[in-house]
Parts: sequence; structure tokens; C-alpha cells
Amino acid sequence: MRRAHQWLVVAFILVQLGCSGTTKTPGTPPAQIAVSVMPTAANVRAGATQPFTASVTGTTNQNVTWSVNGVAGGNATSGTISGSGVYTAPASLPNSNAITIGAASAADSSASGTSKVTLWNATPTVSSVTPTSFTAGAYTLTVTGSNFVSGAQVLFGGAAVTTAYVSATQLTATGSESSAGLFAVSVSNPNPGSSTSSGINVTVTSQSGGNPPPPSACSAISLGQGGSLNGFLPFPADNAWNQNIADATVDPNSAAIINFIGAGDPVHPDFGSGEYQGSSIGIPYIVVDSDQAPVAINFTAYGDESDPGPMPVPASAPIEGYPNPGSGDRHVLVLDNSNCWLYELYSSYPQSDGSWNAASAAVWDLTADEQRPLTWTSADAAGLSVFAGLARYDEVASGEIKHALRFTLQDSRAAFVPPASHWAANSTNANAAPMGMRLRLKASFDISQFSATNQVILTALQQYGMIMADNGSNMYISGAPDDRWDNDDLHNLDQVTASDFEVVTMNPIYTQANLPTGAAPAISSFTASPSTVSAGAQVTLQWNVTGASYFDVTPEVGAIRGASVVVTPSQTTTFTLNATNEFGRTTSTVTVTVQ
Repeated sequence: MRRAHQWLVVAFILVQLGCSGTTKTPGTPPAQIAVSVMPTAANVRAGATQPFTASVTGTTNQNVTWSVNGVAGGNATSGTISGSGVYTAPASLPNSNAITIGAASAADSSASGTSKVTLWNATPTVSSVTPTSFTAGAYTLTVTGSNFVSGAQVLFGGAAVTTAYVSATQLTATGSESSAGLFAVSVSNPNPGSSTSSGINVTVTSQSGGNPPPPSACSAISLGQGGSLNGFLPFPADNAWNQNIADATVDPNSAAIINFIGAGDPVHPDFGSGEYQGSSIGIPYIVVDSDQAPVAINFTAYGDESDPGPMPVPASAPIEGYPNPGSGDRHVLVLDNSNCWLYELYSSYPQSDGSWNAASAAVWDLTADEQRPLTWTSADAAGLSVFAGLARYDEVASGEIKHALRFTLQDSRAAFVPPASHWAANSTNANAAPMGMRLRLKASFDISQFSATNQVILTALQQYGMIMADNGSNMYISGAPDDRWDNDDLHNLDQVTASDFEVVTMNPIYTQANLPTGAAPAISSFTASPSTVSAGAQVTLQWNVTGASYFDVTPEVGAIRGASVVVTPSQTTTFTLNATNEFGRTTSTVTVTVQ
């Protein structure tokens, strides 16, 4: 049996060898069709669109059928998709914000690809805020816009406040703000995809009758050159310029200082009507409103001690000494009655592009007690406001000057008395005046012999005195030019001499040896939202700063109150925040990209 089995094996092998000349090729199976979708995942905001593309392999037929959550073409709940693959998210988010986009091959419907979509809440838009201005304290705001969702939060100056959802187009917000200033109001939608709108500025004014005055109080100031302040008093009542010093003590060195000045040197009103040798008499000023656009200030000397601007200085602003200002101090003073800022330039020259060249410039918040950084100048050598010390015809005509006057002396030493911040020493004599020194007309001086106009001026000198602000001719008192002044009458003030004054106690007197030191402002954040926009779109700049007396933002904005502002850049712009106090200035930058 074993041998028979072996022969069977041999026979099988021979049969196989006999067939070796014939080859059978199996049939080629069809190529496998595959579909892929790009992008493979996406975040899409409610109401927004997202294009998808499908790539089909294994067939020349590239056509696909699009679906959303397995529904061809989608539906209103989950969103729709076009035949070309453009997905449109639903206007409001469904219960599940996870969506699947599908693409099935037209050649083989079993071949398909998918992409995962996460739906986000839409970005809100704010179109209006009511009211646009209110007094410091509790407030209720109505915010109107679009794309608001339940849980949306109103932000006031960047901080969330109590918010009630009314509809997709309206929210109400309640809160309390104790500080006067300009605040951006915006809206933040919650997750998924939390996002914040651009802001709209609202103005918070101080409590009526309080101290300081609200910015809106400046609206009483008349527009134009030499505009009447109509009773508005620049700076708070406790400001040094506005302090009644009739009862202040006399400086122990008063007599020596007066003798050094020259006891017989007469008072001279350095202001009046008409012209003297082709130039107006006095330091002019002009009042503008929000229609005056801010312009660039180009610094020629003291830019590192100046406020950078921009500033709303019109090309026609009068220059000290107009119509022939020559090469003197060339002061330019501008009051903004819309926002209650005062801008002062020194050695000012208008440029053909609307900007101004200036040796120095300072901005003053007319509602606050501002102290410039110690050792910094201003448009005045003492680092003081020039306008604050001017004698103006409108206040004399009202019967009362409620502030100190500005005056000059020939000699000064390297020292200053607050609120002055700078010296311009030309004498080493210990009896030379420090900048900021205050003289007071003696109470015993009989003013009854003078005209009513001059009595107003002399009464102010007895109650508020005059503050040394610059080197110049002895006992020259500054004022604004006005054609209503009677020059002959004003020059009767020459009968008053330095001996009729006394020096008010000076304490402290700062010199290089005892200058106080402290910390400049600390900027913890300076942000732009959004940071990438199309040209002309709104962007909210927001900051968190401690220790600052005042802010300005360059370019486009200038002086600003509060902690945020809305800008509309037309090109990619780097904004700089300048935060200033009596010990210096701190800066921070943020770039907004315009596509």
C-alpha cells in the first residue's frame, strides 16, 4: 500500500509539470474610491460662513454630495451647505454646537469624508449707548446693537457690570462710577467662542457743584479768540492758582527778596488793547470745540519734557505778538470747551501740513489739580500753566478775578516752589526769587484811588497774589490782549511798586539738593480689541495703570481721561500710551493691524 501511494504522488507531479506551459491571470479589482474634506476641523461663529473643499481619489469623477449632520444640504437648525461646499452656520446655536460636515462621492456614495465643526457665538456689535453722558454715581445704560446672546455682558471701561438681556439687539446695564472721565462701553458674548465688541465712549461728569468741576462745565466758554469764560474758573477751587492767600503768613526773608528785586520797581501791565510796535499786547488765547481736529506737534527743543499730543490747535491760532510775533516767546494757548483741556505751546510755528513746530508743549486738565513732573518745564519756564495766571477782560468786567496772576522778574535762582516744577536760573544770589514764588499786595495798600477796572486787579493781588512764572522784566503782570482795555488807565498801575508787596511763606523750596523722589506710573496692561481690523473699523484701546495723574495716547487721540478709548485706524498703527505723574512718565505700546 505504501508503494501504491508513492506512485500516486509521482503521477500528480507529472500532471502538474504537463500544465506548466499555460498561465492564468486573475481579474484586476477596481480602484478603491476615497474622499477627504479640508479643513478637517473648523470653528464657525453663528451666522458666519466657512468654505470646505473635497478631494476624491480612485475615480475621475470629482463630484460630491454635501451634508450637515447627515442631512443633504443641511437645515436651519444645524446650518446649510451649498453644492460648492460653502457652509452657513445657523443664526443661533443649536443644543449641541458640534456639527459634522460630510462629502459623499457621486461615483460611490459609500465613499465619504467628514470635517468637525464647532459652532461659536457670534461677535456682538454695539451701535449706540444711552445716555451718552451722565453724572458720576449710579447709572443705567441701554445698549443697542446686534448679535447679543443670553449671558452677554456689558463692559464699562473694560470691567463687567450687571447686565440684563432684553433681546438680540438690546441689553441694559447698571453700575456705579465715581470718577469723571471718558469710558468705553462694549459687550462680551460668552463661550463657546467668547468675543467682545468694539466700544462706544460715554462721558462721566463730576457731581454737580462738586470739586473738581465736570468737563461739561467748559461748554459755557465762548468759542473764538479771547472767548469769554462766562464765569468758569479753570482748575478746582483748591488749586494753588485759586487759593485765597490774604491771611497767609509772610516769608521771613520777604524784605531781602523785595530789596533784591528793587523796592521802587513799578508794576507794569504787560497787556492791553491795540498794538505796540506792530504787535498785539499780551498773551492771546483761542477757544475751540470738538469740531477742531487734533494735529501733530513737532518738538524743536524740549520734547522729552513735553506732552506729545496730538493737540487741537487750529492753523489760525493767534501767536503771542500777532500780527508780527517775531522771535519772542510765541506762546499759543488753546482751550477745548468740549472736553475741558487746555493746550499751551512755546516758540510756536505753524506748518503747511497743519501741524505745529514748538519748543515745548503742555496739556492741562481744567478739572483737576495737575502737577507736572518735577524738573520738567511747560510752555512756561516755571512749569506752570500760562493761561491760569492771565488777567482777562471778561473777568475784570464781571467785577472779580478769583485767581492769582502771572508775573516775571529779571533774576531767578535754581529753585522752585510748588506747584512750579522747573527753574531757569540766571542768578546765584540767595535772595533771587525761586520759580513759583508768590507776592501779595499788602492789605494796607489803599486801592480806592484807582479806577473800577484797576481795583478789580489790585483786589485780586491782595487776595490771591501773583506767582513768579518766568524770567523777564521786573514786576510785569501778564494778561490777554483785548480791544476793550483802556491802556492809559491800565498804566496807572505803575503807581504800585515792589515795596507795596510782601512774599508769602515759601515752603517747601526745592533745589537740586532736596528734590523729592518717587515712582512713575505703573502700566500693567495696554491692549487693543480687536487687534486686527479692516480700515476704519472701531478698536477699543484699554489700559490698567496705577499712580498716573493724566494720560495721553498717540497718535490720533491726545489727552484722555478714563481707562479706555475707541479709535478707528485707517492703516496699521502703533499706539503709545503715556501715563504721567509728578515723578515722571511711563509709556507702553500696542499695534493694531489694518488689513
